[in-house]
Amino acid sequence: MNSSLLGDATAPLAVRMRPRNLDEVVGHDQLLGPGAPLRHLAESSSGGASVILWGPPGTGKTSLAYAIAASSDRRFVEMSAITAGVKDVREAMTAAQNARDLYGQSTLLFLDEIHRFTKAQQDALLPGVENGWVTLMAATTENPSFSIISPLISRSLVLRLDLLTDEQLLVVVTRALTEPQGLNGNFDLSDEATSSIVRFSSGDARRALTALDAAAAIAIERSEASTAPVTVIGDDVSQAVDRALLRYDRDGDEHYDVISAFIKSIRGSDVDAALHYLARMIEAGEDPRFIARRLIISAAEDIGLAEPSALSLAVAAAEAVALIGMPEGRIPLAEATVFLATAPKSNAAYVGINEALADIRDGKTGVVPMHLRDASYASATELGHGVGYRYPHNDALGIVRQQYLPDAVAGRQYYRPTSHGHEREISERLLRLRQLLSGE
Repeated sequence: MNSSLLGDATAPLAVRMRPRNLDEVVGHDQLLGPGAPLRHLAESSSGGASVILWGPPGTGKTSLAYAIAASSDRRFVEMSAITAGVKDVREAMTAAQNARDLYGQSTLLFLDEIHRFTKAQQDALLPGVENGWVTLMAATTENPSFSIISPLISRSLVLRLDLLTDEQLLVVVTRALTEPQGLNGNFDLSDEATSSIVRFSSGDARRALTALDAAAAIAIERSEASTAPVTVIGDDVSQAVDRALLRYDRDGDEHYDVISAFIKSIRGSDVDAALHYLARMIEAGEDPRFIARRLIISAAEDIGLAEPSALSLAVAAAEAVALIGMPEGRIPLAEATVFLATAPKSNAAYVGINEALADIRDGKTGVVPMHLRDASYASATELGHGVGYRYPHNDALGIVRQQYLPDAVAGRQYYRPTSHGHEREISERLLRLRQLLSGE
């Protein structure tokens, strides 16, 4: 294989094609126009608001940081949340403070994958951001509301980066084909190959360049070509990507969106949609234990006592997955999904506990009735504890009229069963129980 046609083989194509300045960045026009936050950050040598770049993989978060660093006169420090600890962050803050106080130099700190930082690690960033020792530029694939502490969010501009359009991906691919640091005009793409790369990439520029890089290497081997240009065909792309995985980001919004759609499909009793989203998660390599946990929550929250065995089945599925692993674990996950989606639904217990908690938080507690208090110690009777308590098992019906709720919430009914599934029987029994308890 004539590897010289591929350019600098020591670095991936996606790295070689990283923008050298903001003008080379493709997409995100709303963030890069005159006066826009990132343009201001690049053109300023000090000050400015910290920014949090939030978006799926391959949208250019790291590329933007490098392009801004290259355009700015600031001191540039890069850290990764995967490898940096609290000590590293504090040392970076101290160095930034010294650079400002001793040399009048502003520091731009780029922190990749900030969502992987613990709260303690994120707290260590606050002094530097609050006191202006650093201008923080953080990148995350997760919704900042879920992954970043509020004090950091309140002191930063959160900028959302969207996936690239097909047209923008074509610009990225075309540049990579023609520019010297890329493939330098040594390859052509057939229409089928171009379409395959765009379809496979799903808006992810890094994925597009990685697919192009690998497909170009396969094209050389297939054609045994030694001179340019070499044509990359659709089959080259198919081999390069192994299988066209549907885009699913386990660290970002797609993770939350798909699991949300999965649970809502179960709640809505659409078994086919539920299996579709389950398959998407399995195919993308989602942690099966996470899926199993969500099924347990769904069984308790959405099916409840309309089908009491749902929770047991969901727990059993989780235990099965833990025992047998994947890919066989997909079977008990699918069985639990089908059972929950087709089961009668009730959130009455869920609603009931939430209403009870709301009353407690509103101060509606009251005192425990005297006859229900602990009477197991010597002086309890003298205090009136347990006096007048009626033991239900001594009654022929197994239930006696007496007050159980404190006076502050007497008469409250938190649990209101539906007429769905097993709760129909519960509803009929509960009506008689409440009548007996109230003396009706």
